[in-house]
Amino acid sequence: MSTKQKKLPRRKNSMREINREIASGIILSKDHKLFLGRKDPHSGGVYVDCWHLPGGGVDEGETLLQTALREVKEEVGLDVREDQTEEVDFVTTGQAEKIDKTTGEKMLVHMNFHYFLMHLDTDADNTHITIADDLQSYQWFDLSEIAELKHTPPSYEIFKYLGYLS
Repeated sequence: MSTKQKKLPRRKNSMREINREIASGIILSKDHKLFLGRKDPHSGGVYVDCWHLPGGGVDEGETLLQTALREVKEEVGLDVREDQTEEVDFVTTGQAEKIDKTTGEKMLVHMNFHYFLMHLDTDADNTHITIADDLQSYQWFDLSEIAELKHTPPSYEIFKYLGYLS
């Protein structure tokens, strides 16, 4: 078990609960567009009916930045350099039921979300994206468009903090 994933005691007749640290990339193209993806509803992930930032759980021995860079590479196919990133000094929290892909066990996950702005050197139309992992589609949005979208609760909070939503 990862040092960043902590088991919580199980109450009698209840599902297992775990804590997870999550690192996500807020990918902004040179022409000021925001990358968001949609998850496969059968992937066992959380918030499958919402637009997502690429990200995921911190593995043992990883820093938050290493996790965000790895997750962006795995989910989007982008090699973002460290000098293109800026940590956001804001943590959101959330919880969701999740099904373990290996065991099929249903659990309650308590998450702390950490964010990194990732400034690309290319325009959205010239950025090669290869979605994988649990994303099934994606789109680039003008920041003025994101108020009309359904976001994960943590994404909604970070977008408010950054001034993308009012």
